[in-house]
Amino acid sequence: MILDGRSPSAIGEAARALARGALVGFPTETVYGLGADAASDEAVAGIFRAKGRPSDHPLIVHVSDAEGARRFAADIPPVAQRLMDAFWPGPLTLILPRRPEVAQAAAGGHPSIGLRCPAHPVARALLQACARLDPPLSGLAAPSANRFGRVSATTAAHVESEFGAGLLVLDGGACEVGIESAIVDCTRGVPVLLRPGVLTRAQIEATCGERLRDPQELAQPAPRASGTLESHYAPQAKVRLMDGKSLQAALDVLGRDAAGIAVWARTGLRTASPGLLLRPMPDDAAQAARELFAVLREFDAQGVRLIWIETPPDAPEWAGVQDRLRRAAA
Repeated sequence: MILDGRSPSAIGEAARALARGALVGFPTETVYGLGADAASDEAVAGIFRAKGRPSDHPLIVHVSDAEGARRFAADIPPVAQRLMDAFWPGPLTLILPRRPEVAQAAAGGHPSIGLRCPAHPVARALLQACARLDPPLSGLAAPSANRFGRVSATTAAHVESEFGAGLLVLDGGACEVGIESAIVDCTRGVPVLLRPGVLTRAQIEATCGERLRDPQELAQPAPRASGTLESHYAPQAKVRLMDGKSLQAALDVLGRDAAGIAVWARTGLRTASPGLLLRPMPDDAAQAARELFAVLREFDAQGVRLIWIETPPDAPEWAGVQDRLRRAAA
């Protein structure tokens, strides 16, 4: 059931459903989330069942502000506080030490927890409505609202297509960012970038006041975090990444026999096949991120068997798109 997320009555209905232990789909600026009361292990177990997600794969908990993070985090290092001050609300998740008495299921049983303060007005209204309940809900565990490992949802209709009309979904329109948040691990003494997003490495480093490490640089294993599996964000069709020259060469070889193939590319391509599905990739990284998951879902809906995508530019602003496409093609 899709409700207008701008409606106060819909927000109230969603908050009460969450208090009863139900799941709710809601928009963030990045992608739509599948939410449950983060403090209820039973409610959170419903997320794992609905997504088909392993229960030891931790979820991100959404909070209304930095103070809300203190209800879940045992410690907020200075570098994490600087990042909160600079980028919250916004598309940044921080991995912090978890208070051992809270959110055991949401954290997948791990001693750390991922926390984010979303910027979308519907998400913020929902979190605030949850905080006003008696007793209040202090945060919402909310992974992307799709089956585990599949393409993330960026519209309310995408969520309903994944989970059916029985799920209450707040409609906040198409997501402005379009890919999941960047994730920075703040549990190991130095900041570590676990997943890129639309925030660039340079932007995050300028706020940290130090270089972001990559997970392989440290001897300690990285904490488990959402969206960091090698294969993720995958459509039903097989994805292959190629440069523009290789794409054109492959289309030339196939000629009129390219039916059942979809292409997303920045390069202007020639094709003799009327059965080829061709969509232009924007030259702007932010716009490409905004369109990425919707394009993959459209190709799947058309029943294509192969998706060929032009490899994004090797530039900092494209890192988030590169990451999602690499995992989709893994």
